[in-house]
Amino acid sequence: MDFQDFLRHKFTHVSIGEFKPGKFETAKKLYEEAVATYTTGFKGAYLLQEPGTDKGISIIFWESVEDMEACHNEIYDSILQKMMPLFAEPPKASIYELVCEIKPNEAEEV
Repeated sequence: MDFQDFLRHKFTHVSIGEFKPGKFETAKKLYEEAVATYTTGFKGAYLLQEPGTDKGISIIFWESVEDMEACHNEIYDSILQKMMPLFAEPPKASIYELVCEIKPNEAEEV
């Protein structure tokens, strides 16, 4: 890893939304299918659910915005079309740059 790698930041796609009552589990399965289509530049994903509700947050990490955009293909779009009717209202989505990442001290994990 050279010095330039330390200057590069990852990007995240963050979506916040609420599904219709009882639809979170179905949406979760579709989310997993969509994420499975990601390739180049994909660095990981989290789907969070507010306990006892159908509200959630998706956080997907990318090497670059270009990689994120390149992974939108026909399969992804098809899965997204199946997911959209499950939302109580359209989710709010934003792109963020990861500017600070703090990991636990490996010595403390023992």
